[in-house]
Amino acid sequence: MNSGQMKSAIEGLLFVAGDEGLNIKQLAEVLEQDPQFIDELILELQADLIRGERGIQIVKLAGTYQLATKPEHAAYFERLAYSPSKASLSQAALETLAIVAYRQPITRIDIEEIRGVKSERALQTLVAKDLIHEVDRADAPGRPILYGTTKPFLDYFALASIDDLPETSLFENDDNLEEETRLLFEKLDGEQITFEEVAKADKEH
Repeated sequence: MNSGQMKSAIEGLLFVAGDEGLNIKQLAEVLEQDPQFIDELILELQADLIRGERGIQIVKLAGTYQLATKPEHAAYFERLAYSPSKASLSQAALETLAIVAYRQPITRIDIEEIRGVKSERALQTLVAKDLIHEVDRADAPGRPILYGTTKPFLDYFALASIDDLPETSLFENDDNLEEETRLLFEKLDGEQITFEEVAKADKEH
């Protein structure tokens, strides 16, 4: 594998790692390369991304490297989050919201173990719509974020507290997660949640 292919692999690994990131030792072990060589490749990759005017960058936080968007594009991301065409929550977001509601506080990794798929985008959507938020950091390597539901979430469903959520068999059979999630939200509200309705409920309370 030449240096170009190695840099491509590093970019892919950081994408898969998401907001947990990877440190030099982890990258070196996975790629079976010298840590110093990996460090040099990351510097080259950072320069490549800047030179190519790419929409992502590699940042170093608390000793780990992560793929991140550029601050100057923040206005576009906010516009996307609140775009009317994205108003209805996807099935992935609904499943993620239900898991957070019933298992909070919970990390992204634990959510993904339940769903069996990556959930970073669904979490970003829910945070942007103020349905979930960071409540703490787990006492684990990398101090991953612990997510919980927000007051707007409770307000929308007219819940006094999270203890008022209806009983569900949501976690008894993961193979039926989609159907159980649909039944749960029908029980809670009778229709799929939309951002406009959440925003309206938030203003009224």
